Amino acid sequence: MVKVEAMIRPQKLDAVLEAVHDHSLTGMTVTEVKGMGRQRGVTYTYRGSQYTTPLTHKVKIELVVRDEQVEEVVKMIQDAAGTGEVGDGKIFLIPVADALRIRNGERGDVALS
Repeated sequence: MVKVEAMIRPQKLDAVLEAVHDHSLTGMTVTEVKGMGRQRGVTYTYRGSQYTTPLTHKVKIELVVRDEQVEEVVKMIQDAAGTGEVGDGKIFLIPVADALRIRNGERGDVALS
């Protein structure tokens, strides 16, 4: 099993959610986060004054998938969230040793669905 963590643009969340739904994936967590990378922050104009913040708003999506689903999920997120511009985000792949469904004690891949 692998945990897929993707940091994406907030405006691309709906496209990723639609892609996840189309692939019948379950068990996703979405969190609003702030961070910085190559994009180097963002400049806002408020009441005629400009100010720059080094942190940009992103959305973090987390899914735990079976090993054989990893490449499909990565491609799906990349296609749905990508614009080709700086600031599209990152995808991280983290090995998961085990999963356990609290309700009935199921373990491993069975606990994912």
